[in-house]
Amino acid sequence: MINNFKKFFFYYLSLLFIFSFIYLVKKHDVGNDSTISEWIINYSGGFTKRGIIGEICILIANTFNISLRDTILIFQIIIVALYFVLLFILIKDIKTNRILIFSVFSPIFILYPVAEVEVLARKEVFIFCIFILYLFINNPFLRNLYKVVFLSLAVLIWEPVVFYFIFFLAIDIIDNKWERIDKKLFLNLAFYFPAILIAGYIALNPISVENHAILENFLEKNFNETCYMSCQMLKSKSSLYAQFEANFEKYSFEVFFRYFLIILFGFGPLIILSKNSNFTLNNILFFKYFSNLFMPISIMLSPVILLFSMGFDWGRWVNISYVFSIIFYLYLYENKKIIFNNFILEKGYFKFINNSKIFMILFIIFCFG
Repeated sequence: MINNFKKFFFYYLSLLFIFSFIYLVKKHDVGNDSTISEWIINYSGGFTKRGIIGEICILIANTFNISLRDTILIFQIIIVALYFVLLFILIKDIKTNRILIFSVFSPIFILYPVAEVEVLARKEVFIFCIFILYLFINNPFLRNLYKVVFLSLAVLIWEPVVFYFIFFLAIDIIDNKWERIDKKLFLNLAFYFPAILIAGYIALNPISVENHAILENFLEKNFNETCYMSCQMLKSKSSLYAQFEANFEKYSFEVFFRYFLIILFGFGPLIILSKNSNFTLNNILFFKYFSNLFMPISIMLSPVILLFSMGFDWGRWVNISYVFSIIFYLYLYENKKIIFNNFILEKGYFKFINNSKIFMILFIIFCFG
């Protein structure tokens, strides 16, 4: 598998895309599908969060006389296909080891939306594509332009992306080899401001009850659609306090313990990789204070605690956090910004997975069980 990683990874993505295609076709007409409820949000009742994709779908549906759900289905298939293609381009030539293989095939990474079809083609897939495409840009001017345009677009698509802006900033710091806080760093931060300002406006200006009623009537009159679930939550969870309040009664020891185990096992291979990976360059701002990559990634994920507090889709938050973390790691690893200490595989705690039979048994249990 190590020698033929590209081939197996291609088979894996191809199979997952086939399943994704089948599931999307089967569920796009279901009346209570979570994904569709998010995609039908639009601006007919005035500006609101997450409305831009719905507005585009409605425009195309009306222009070409296609049903709204069929239009959404076409968009979903295209964006999922793009995500898989970008992942393949990013990872296909990476120098693998067996722990890295576990991290790529972790069930909370690419497999998760296919296994939990209510998450399949949710709007975060746009965010993943925007992040990966950013990594392919080498020109500093184009990167800055990209941040102004596409991070603003990302906020209009799915505003919680602001909790993950720190991954974009970390890439900037490492690629530019910044060693101290100076004017160049502040100038770089300025290119994030348009997206942050849009996110602030969205948070402080939720859609009114009257405008939400206009949105509901528009969907029912023009497309025979009910504004349910994600669309309905624009009204029921409009304020910031309502976002937190809705979660209070759902907290329990069982919930916390179960997700602790999910995070521990799902992130396990990446934790091992990050704790045994060191930067090839010294004195990089922020990162120079740590001996490996584990604590920096943990700190970069800390804002996501607010996201867990505001929404109960914890499976999604785990998946999204892992996607950003593993893509961030793989980018640094492939571009030789970090180096992995192979000692733990050769003579350390994990040398037992060098046995092919043990490796394959663990792979099947972990990645598919």
